[in-house]
Amino acid sequence: MTYRERKRNRRGRKRSKILLSLTVLGICVLIALLAGVGYVLSVSASAPPLDSLKPVEQGTSSVVYAADGSRLGYIQSDEIRTPVPLASIPDSMQAATIAIEDERFYHHSGVDYEGILRAAIKNLEAGKAVEGGSTITQQLVRNLYVGKERTLSRKIREAKLAEELESRHSKNWILRAYLNSVAYGTVDGQTAIGVQAAAQTFFSENARDLTLTQSALLAGLPQAPSELNPFQNPKGALERRNEVLRKMAKLGYIGKQSALEASQEPLGVSHGTLYTRIREPFFFDYVKQQLIDKFGVNTVRKGGLKVYTTIDPKLQAAGRKAIDSTLPYPTDPTSAIVAIDPHNGYIRAMASSSSYKHKQFNLAAQGHRQPGSSFKTFVLVTAIKRGVNPNTTTYVSKPLDLKTKDYGPWKVQTYDGTYGGAMTLVRATLRSDNTVYAQLDLDLGPKSVAETAKEMGITTKLDGYPAEGLGGLTRGVSPLEMANAYATLASGGIRNKPIAIKRVAFPGGGDEDLGKPKRERVLTDAVAYEATKILKQNILSGTGTRANIGCPAAGKTGTTDNFNDGWFVGFTPDFAAAAWVGYPNALLEMRSVHGISVAGGTFPAEIWNKFMQVAKGGRCGDFPKPTTAIHWSPFFGKYSTQGGYSRGRTYSYGGGNGATGGTGGGGGGDSAGGGYRGYDPRLYNGNPTPPSPGGGHEGGGGPKKGGGGGGGAGGGVGVR
Repeated sequence: MTYRERKRNRRGRKRSKILLSLTVLGICVLIALLAGVGYVLSVSASAPPLDSLKPVEQGTSSVVYAADGSRLGYIQSDEIRTPVPLASIPDSMQAATIAIEDERFYHHSGVDYEGILRAAIKNLEAGKAVEGGSTITQQLVRNLYVGKERTLSRKIREAKLAEELESRHSKNWILRAYLNSVAYGTVDGQTAIGVQAAAQTFFSENARDLTLTQSALLAGLPQAPSELNPFQNPKGALERRNEVLRKMAKLGYIGKQSALEASQEPLGVSHGTLYTRIREPFFFDYVKQQLIDKFGVNTVRKGGLKVYTTIDPKLQAAGRKAIDSTLPYPTDPTSAIVAIDPHNGYIRAMASSSSYKHKQFNLAAQGHRQPGSSFKTFVLVTAIKRGVNPNTTTYVSKPLDLKTKDYGPWKVQTYDGTYGGAMTLVRATLRSDNTVYAQLDLDLGPKSVAETAKEMGITTKLDGYPAEGLGGLTRGVSPLEMANAYATLASGGIRNKPIAIKRVAFPGGGDEDLGKPKRERVLTDAVAYEATKILKQNILSGTGTRANIGCPAAGKTGTTDNFNDGWFVGFTPDFAAAAWVGYPNALLEMRSVHGISVAGGTFPAEIWNKFMQVAKGGRCGDFPKPTTAIHWSPFFGKYSTQGGYSRGRTYSYGGGNGATGGTGGGGGGDSAGGGYRGYDPRLYNGNPTPPSPGGGHEGGGGPKKGGGGGGGAGGGVGVR
């Protein structure tokens, strides 16, 4: 064989090997393609039908409304979302989204195979992923159905469901759903879901008011919300916005000149406050906690609730104005006022002068302070319930140095150190005489007085000690409790449960009515009426004259030892309100506020007056006459003049004074001991542990046997 023949044979064998290799390779590729197709078909076939899938419940932000329908605010959550119709989304936002996310949106059926090929080529050229091939429909499916795991099987299922979704819904439906479900970024811990939340978060605008440049910025964010956040990366956000503008011009949505001019504009972002701004924050927090207590924290956080409350914004404003106009200076004490509708228990106002920014403590609902003589009303009502006639039952007003059988020694003095001798309970109420009420409390039984207070609406635990009848409580009470308890008199003896929420509407449909009044008769209307008649006189000629609003009204003042707390609690046929004044964070005496000592009949009564002038509106009716009657019974209390204690007896007028207390605890002052030494921060902040009973201080003295003040029954007393 010649050399040429051998060379020719070698070439032939080489070509045969190459051909064989190519054939084998082709077969392998074909097998791989067939396997790939089979895998795709298999995964696609295993994907559940769209009907069997339940979309992820993205919900909406829960919103709270006032009684007039105005919005108080949104309940904070990790995600904020308010869906809007497509008609409320400007064309610029729709076009910008389509241009940058899915330019062939109106030409494919859920999956853009041309777009996938184009993206693959660009990614190969760049050597990294620079463009995705997912359509808007696929992204919507990912948001609502299949999640965001990065696997091939997920992409296949996503594509199948996208085509199925397109077969069931219009392009407008899909675009609207996408624009209401895509995440645009997180600011201050809250992720803006949907274009409305994004417009408010980044521009403090509604979606319908977005401009071209604003639309372009938002449309570019979903690609990388964290990296492109305009508050954190303004340069990157600006470049992305301008990229969107160029793409819009390329596709003919806007002119090239418009795109050029828009790209020269600044970002113009502005922190939105719609989802964080809250009106009436103290009341708002009160409502939120009630929602959590009722429905659980998960339901509240999940969102979508529409909460309709009882609060009246006009009365809220009236309450704050009454406080601010009375105590306008930064160094003035704090004040809080609560108003309740006695017909149904609706909380109509819950206002205070505290700054929510500096302290999220609701003085009106959470603050527990000593009520002073405003608690004497429960002693009076207890007496009337027993058939004790306040017009004929008399006690002697005098300094007391008592040695009680069940509660030990008790020294009591009047607020101003003057005594009126024998007087009826009516006169003692108008004078707010401590010594008369101390004797009456003992004759009635302190536990009976505590029971009356609970029946009328006091929910704080009471101990049933004598000093409680004069306002010396171990734990104090809140303005909300006092307003509701006095509302029992305004409603003719029917106690209401305070109601802040009227109705809650749920995102899935349906609602729950929480506004049905919860009422219980605890006093006859005759008992309530008799107490009301006396408290009406107190406003006309007693300690509460500053509260006179020129219409029928009733109420009682209260001041505590060393002028730490001042109260006025009163009512008309339509409103019951409690006004409190004091320093919440320190033991500060209000002995020189605007040049006067703050007693219940001063600033608290004045604030109540100003508020009620607005609250009463044009109503000036009197309290209705009772339908029942009281059968008065002779009363022979141990300490009453009828009981013989005052006749032919020698009274001890000595004992410790208000400053030193003596062995029986402090006397005088404008509060009732009960171991109370003034404001206790532990109690104010909700700590249920009471201070140890003490004595020897103004108004000190333990309320129980063997208590403070050298084992006395309680020394300080509430007055006026």
